[in-house]
Amino acid sequence: MEYAIIKILALATLTFTASMAVTPFVTHFLYQHKMWKKKAGKEGGYGGGGTPLFNALHQDTDTGTPRMGGVVIWLGLLIALGTIILGQAMAPESLLADLAFISRSQTWIPLTAFFIGAFVGFIDDYSIVKGTGSHFADAGLSLKTRLAIVLTLAAGIGWWFYAKLGVSAISFFGITTIPLGVGFIAFFMLVVAAVYASGIIDGIDGLSGGVFLFIFAAYTGIALIQGQTDIAMFCAAIVGGLLAFLWFNIPPARFYMTETGIMALTLALATVAFLTDELVGGVGISLLPIIGGLLVVTVASNVIQVLSKKLRGGKKVFLIAPLHHHFEALGWSRPKIVMRYWIIGFVLASLGILIALVLR
Repeated sequence: MEYAIIKILALATLTFTASMAVTPFVTHFLYQHKMWKKKAGKEGGYGGGGTPLFNALHQDTDTGTPRMGGVVIWLGLLIALGTIILGQAMAPESLLADLAFISRSQTWIPLTAFFIGAFVGFIDDYSIVKGTGSHFADAGLSLKTRLAIVLTLAAGIGWWFYAKLGVSAISFFGITTIPLGVGFIAFFMLVVAAVYASGIIDGIDGLSGGVFLFIFAAYTGIALIQGQTDIAMFCAAIVGGLLAFLWFNIPPARFYMTETGIMALTLALATVAFLTDELVGGVGISLLPIIGGLLVVTVASNVIQVLSKKLRGGKKVFLIAPLHHHFEALGWSRPKIVMRYWIIGFVLASLGILIALVLR
């Protein structure tokens, strides 16, 4: 295990270095081509009505700061992969060559989901900054289109788990299993859609990057505990990219992560959770609501707000949903919100790893 830890740390460092190195070029491109929204705020809100309070809070931040910062994360990972392949060719006995983590049994699926998400998200971001959608402020792929893509991908991966890998149940904290039969595919799609919905946490400088960093760090530990070294290395590589992204995204952000990063991360996370579950007698799914507790709260606050407006004649529970914007509307400074989310994220990640260790 000691050598596995060395490889994990080395890979995270390599991805961090690659992402840091490429960021100046990405930043120059984004600013040179003015890759930001041309109009601040939103034109509508979930559940009906406008978003005047949100627009007032974000009138000075939505424009002038580029979107598509998530490119730093997946481009750094691509560069790291290329470096490893080069190392295998030139020095097959070196540590660099040993950092290879692509394997059919563990990482083909999450890597595929990650890069498909990055590509689709990139298209969405590009159409937003170029104003090619139906509304000038909220241009881009429609929510229905993005959900259709996510669910189609989830259906395909869910079928692969069920038909090819023989997975038809989920673990309940390793204590027992819950058989789902062919319904596993539908459950897989539901989890993927829920995790993708949590991408709305990308709303304040440094918030989403820090939250996802702790989540993927936790799954790095869980996969390592369960003997899934390649998955642990994949998660560690993402952690390295997120660290570099955060270097430039802490307030005031040089760029925003937006869909090309969020879609990649959420699709990869959902897939990793299932790969570290019943397939290997693990606890990946059971721990997802704990480790990703901030994502759960974020989605829940949005759902509560929408239902309240629909069922209570437009009355709201929160000043703004999701929850982090409610705190913002209450007058909390953005750095305070971000730092407190990071602290909670660290605690939840630590709790998840602790539970995995106890149950192992």
